[in-house]
Amino acid sequence: MSRNLVNKIKEHCEPIIEELGYELVDIEYVKENNENFLRFYIWKAEGITIDDCQKVSEIIGDKLDELDPIKESYYLEVSSPGLDRPLKTDKDLKRNLGKDIEVSLYKNLDGKKKYNGELVDFTEDYIKIRTDDAEEKKIERDIISNIKLWLKF
Repeated sequence: MSRNLVNKIKEHCEPIIEELGYELVDIEYVKENNENFLRFYIWKAEGITIDDCQKVSEIIGDKLDELDPIKESYYLEVSSPGLDRPLKTDKDLKRNLGKDIEVSLYKNLDGKKKYNGELVDFTEDYIKIRTDDAEEKKIERDIISNIKLWLKF
C-alpha cells in the first residue's frame, strides 16, 4: 500500500479516533499468509481494553466502507501498540521523556549501532539520551532506524 493511501486513511480516520478520546499511534497495511491486514494502533493514558478496540473498529470500519480506499479484501484490526513497539512520532517521544529507550542506528556512531538510556530531549533533527554512565548522547534522527522503550530486567 502506498504511503499516500495510508496518509489518506489517516487524514480521514485520525480526527474520528481523537474525538473518541484516543490517540492514533500508527497505521500499517501488511500482507501475512496471503491475507491483507489494515491495522490501527491506538493509545490512551489509562490503557486500551478490548471494548476500546471494538468501539474504534466499528466506527472506523463504517468510515472505511464509506471511503472504500482499498479495492482488495482485507481484515481490519484495532489494537494497543504494545510495549515493544517502535516510538515513531514526536507525540510518542514527548510521552516517553524521562523513560529508558533503546535506539538502533543505520550506521555506527562512535563505534556502536545501538544505544540505551533515558530520553532527555528531542527536536526535529536529533534525540538526546542519558546513558547509564551519566553521559549525554545526541543522536541525529536521520541515522536512527528504530526507537523503542528499553525494558530492563
